[in-house]
Amino acid sequence: QVHLVESGGGLVQAGDSLRLSCAVSGRTYSTYAMGWFRQAPGKERDFVAAISWSGVNTRYADSVKGRFTISRDNAENTVYLQMNSLKPEDTAVYYCAAGESGWGITIYEYDYWGQGTQVTVSS
Repeated sequence: QVHLVESGGGLVQAGDSLRLSCAVSGRTYSTYAMGWFRQAPGKERDFVAAISWSGVNTRYADSVKGRFTISRDNAENTVYLQMNSLKPEDTAVYYCAAGESGWGITIYEYDYWGQGTQVTVSS
């Protein structure tokens, strides 16, 4: 079993930065691909970013490319999402996910999920 706990969310102004963290417990964390998704009220859960188990490969949604950076520290069992130049449309609950099958962009490719952390960006 893998347990994920997100932190780092909050209320910020447009243009500010936040860094989300996802602490992972459980065996074989370093072999999982990790992803970040977000869900705004009344909308589906959307892909934000993903990173391979080695940390070498990353991918991003077009809406965050150039502003967000995903990284992982396998020694600390933690994955990060650095969010810069935040916009009001980035407001959502952000979820961390772990997957065995690869660093995909759909929710179905991930096996474990955290409870989410709220990010609110005011204009």
